[in-house]
Amino acid sequence: MVMIQAWPPHLALAPVAQADPPYMPFRDAGYSQADFMLSIQDVVYGVWRAKEQGLCELKSFNLEDYERFERVDQGDFNWVSPDFLAFASPQSHQIAPIPITSSEYSNLPSCVAEIPSADISQPFKNVLTHFVERDIGLVVRLNSELYCPTYFTALGIQHIDMIFEDGTCPALPVVKKFIRLAHNMIQKKKGIAVHCKAGLGRTGCLIGAYLIYRFGFTANEVIAYMRFMRPGMVVGPQQHWLHLNQGQFREWYIEDQLKAKLELARPSTPVKMTAKTPMRHTSTGQVATPPNKSSAVRAALGEIDGNDVQTSHYQDENLPAPTPGQPRKYARMDARNHPYARSASGNIGGSPRRSVSHTITTTTETVSIFEDDAPAPASPVRVTKTRSPSRRSGGEEKSKIRKTSGRVASVRGAREV
Repeated sequence: MVMIQAWPPHLALAPVAQADPPYMPFRDAGYSQADFMLSIQDVVYGVWRAKEQGLCELKSFNLEDYERFERVDQGDFNWVSPDFLAFASPQSHQIAPIPITSSEYSNLPSCVAEIPSADISQPFKNVLTHFVERDIGLVVRLNSELYCPTYFTALGIQHIDMIFEDGTCPALPVVKKFIRLAHNMIQKKKGIAVHCKAGLGRTGCLIGAYLIYRFGFTANEVIAYMRFMRPGMVVGPQQHWLHLNQGQFREWYIEDQLKAKLELARPSTPVKMTAKTPMRHTSTGQVATPPNKSSAVRAALGEIDGNDVQTSHYQDENLPAPTPGQPRKYARMDARNHPYARSASGNIGGSPRRSVSHTITTTTETVSIFEDDAPAPASPVRVTKTRSPSRRSGGEEKSKIRKTSGRVASVRGAREV
């Protein structure tokens, strides 16, 4: 119903849900007490997800090859997905790798036509022939050595060992390395063949981890689907291992996608970075650039020309801090005209002290003065008071009264006003 009629899972499960008594769950292919069960629902959802992702298609499925090569005497391998093949470990008399410089290396088959004449078993010949014809690019061995890996490398197939104990689960760094290698090989449009002793438990762990990583299967769905393609995959505690780590595998894929997007966003041509002075915002909302700190020596008013040279005639440690936009006027490079200059003698020894004239001009004041009996004039009387540049001995001040209109009373002085 799912594969041929393309029914969604809930419609395909409707007749199964009405069975009375209900169907029993099924277990793994191990001999120990079963502690992890799968149901028909897991199988239906697993096959449906694989179909939606293009991993299982009837158009490309070859029933004859499936029934032939799943037999032990014909190679014992199955395609789990278009990219992954699971198989049992082949065996040969020669186990150690053969160096390229050795005379035995020339006797190894280097193409499909030379495989039938090789001194190996028929299942091993079928494996090599099928791998070359189906463009397998990587073979991953998870069990101890039972054959010579040079038979694969002589045919241009990469071989790698990632061995861990039978019936156990791989470490996460091993899984991450496998996912990276498999992902790179899939991008090259080549297949990956994985095997352990029987091609079921340890093989199912790594292939299932990648399917969860890439396609978002749940642990129950991926176990059910792999057993649908190759019965007996994932045994014992390996089922719990996939269930516990399924979230981690999905997170890896999200992280890798984010890294890939960042790499694409990064410019291909390197751009020379220039150091810029940071901008700061003042309380009024204006942007101000802080002073350049690269100068080795700066005076208090370094923004003004001529202040870069320090002189020893006066001390400037008490000068106010410079305010941007408010330059001070002073005689350049001349300490005698500096407003804070002090003589070295300090007026000792009869040297006359310079008198500094001070000019103070008060603001103009306007007042209205009327006589007691006089009516208010139409316009006020303006009185202007100006202090003379030099103070007189008696402290007298001159006052001028300018009549604007109306009658004006006499004013004797600014102090009486």
